[in-house]
Amino acid sequence: MTGSSLGLGMRPASNSSLPQQLFTFPRKSAKMLKEKERMLRLIFKFACRKKVRMLFIFVVPAFLFLWVLYSGKGEDPSERPSNIKIGSFELGSAHTAQMPTYFTGYTLPAGNPCENFVLPPPPADKKRTGPRPCPVCYLDQEQAMALMPKAPSYSPVRKLTYVYEPNPKKTEFGGSEFGGYPSLKERADSYDIREEMQVHCGFVKGKRPGKNTQYDVDDADLDDMERCRGIVVASAIFGNYDLILQPSNISEASKKTVCFFMFLDEETESAMRKAGHLDGSKKAGIWRIVIVHNVPFVDARRTGKVPKLLLHRLFPNARYSIWLDGKLELVVDPYKILERFLWRQNATFAISRHYKRFDVFVEAEANKAAGKYDNSSIDFQILFYKNEGLQPYSLDKLPITSDIPEGCLIIREHVPISNLFGCLWFNEVDRFTSRDQISFSTVRDKIRQKTNWTVHMFLDCERRNFVVQAYHKDVLAKKKAAATKGGLAPPLPKQRPPPPPRKKHAPPPPRKKQPPPPPDDETDSLPDEDDRPRHKKGKKGSLYWDSSKQEWAYADSTSQEETDPNGDEY
Repeated sequence: MTGSSLGLGMRPASNSSLPQQLFTFPRKSAKMLKEKERMLRLIFKFACRKKVRMLFIFVVPAFLFLWVLYSGKGEDPSERPSNIKIGSFELGSAHTAQMPTYFTGYTLPAGNPCENFVLPPPPADKKRTGPRPCPVCYLDQEQAMALMPKAPSYSPVRKLTYVYEPNPKKTEFGGSEFGGYPSLKERADSYDIREEMQVHCGFVKGKRPGKNTQYDVDDADLDDMERCRGIVVASAIFGNYDLILQPSNISEASKKTVCFFMFLDEETESAMRKAGHLDGSKKAGIWRIVIVHNVPFVDARRTGKVPKLLLHRLFPNARYSIWLDGKLELVVDPYKILERFLWRQNATFAISRHYKRFDVFVEAEANKAAGKYDNSSIDFQILFYKNEGLQPYSLDKLPITSDIPEGCLIIREHVPISNLFGCLWFNEVDRFTSRDQISFSTVRDKIRQKTNWTVHMFLDCERRNFVVQAYHKDVLAKKKAAATKGGLAPPLPKQRPPPPPRKKHAPPPPRKKQPPPPPDDETDSLPDEDDRPRHKKGKKGSLYWDSSKQEWAYADSTSQEETDPNGDEY
């Protein structure tokens, strides 16, 4: 091959000795060089003068500023390079150029009724002393949707990745094949908050959650879950504990833009098919049904912690999520809930506090008394936390108002710091007991020590405003068994025949007024002889009642016997 052929720009097989023609350039004429030298001499001649130097100082920066404005004026933002990774949530410089760095909150418009809303005192009903809902001021549907943030909230962690271990090995204590076995050193390191972190967060056996990781779902379901890029409302029923409850008061806009996913295990799906609650489709009302295979835990309650705390791993592209336990029915639109408890508070993680208890030690004793978990395991967890510095709740922790959440509902934004909180909370549940109320405050406070991030805890009565709590399936069965005996309805009580109507009797005639009894001594009540009227002398008559004078008197023996007109004696 000749050098002339290589001059066409074709690359040889080896570049150890390239032909000289590839690096030859046409030489400039001597006339052009002389003109350049002359220009440089003039520049240096005038640049040495003071006034010219000052002119350069002002002119050159102004030229550069105008050039930058002109070059960026016609640039299309969609063509800018971006290094955002949805799975790991890396916020690159290109992302910050398109929108504000992070969402900073907002204030309600002037005159909005929710601006000065004050929670009224509870009604004074002595007969009802338990928990109850209270009023909540929501914005209307259009206002709530318009206030959805365009940018993510601030996160002290910028990039969060997850541990991948095809063959996890046991370490000190706790852990599982699903979540791995992080050592105590790795646990302590996970609470050292940095801009880039890698932590255990379930699904350690696979690179795609739900694909050969335990808690496996079908590929079609995984694709639909990854296509959910806005808001997701999720719930789960494992161990056939509950019945599917359909959300109500959902707007048409939410039905089109919000993802509703319900996770079921194979046992629950089979029971619901037999009962006629499910057909062959993957829909049950508004819910998109996802069947989970190869569940990671025997305990259905522990399996339920996977979607509850690791929802960001199952929906890697979603921005916001609302988690509901299977026993809860949603009765308010998701946009209104997110606006009221997340966006208006400028929070990334919201959960209601317990209606009665606010101390971890009290909560542990209540769990032991109710038989919620093995008592020795609860005691071990409390002792471990106590050795780390856990203290009973006191007013010194204000503005934190409680250490115990009502963990059946979680509202969150999927940003790295809230995702980290979910991962570390799950790791505590996986290492110790499944009673997540006990480990909640430990994870929250450890993160709060290194950052100014915390969890927004709202009132339990506010939670009861937008969800209705039903009984678990086993509790309903017990109530039904108590109402029936042997599967038969109890006999109706025998009703006695109604009594015969009473006869209406005529009212008795009014009784005549009886005179008072005569005096014992007949002369006591009579007037003295000196005061008596003078009559003819005669024999003293009998004593009688003189109705005209209303007194007793003696009849004159010489007079004729007095009678009434009818001939009846007085």
